[in-house]
Amino acid sequence: MHENLDQLNDLDVNKFIISGDTPEQQVVLYNSLEESYGQSLPFISDPELKMIDHLGMKNGNAAYRGYGILDEEGNVVFSTINDLWGEEFDKTVKEIKEEYQSMQ
Repeated sequence: MHENLDQLNDLDVNKFIISGDTPEQQVVLYNSLEESYGQSLPFISDPELKMIDHLGMKNGNAAYRGYGILDEEGNVVFSTINDLWGEEFDKTVKEIKEEYQSMQ
């Protein structure tokens, strides 16, 4: 994953990683993202998977990997389950930007 999260900086949004992982696991993930991308994003802890379920990303007692956008009221604009979002980062950024533009 050589891409840079700065590609999303032109979007006027708050960016978070929602995770059902423990805080200890989140630190490992945070550090891994920082190593891969040169930076990371803040984590939101969702151990009961409520937000993950709201996004349509609940997979039993775990979460699918993917991404999405919520509007200011917390409504899901879109969500995509994609285990390869990082390896396909250019595609990920393109879809996020297209969905963001459709909100304008």
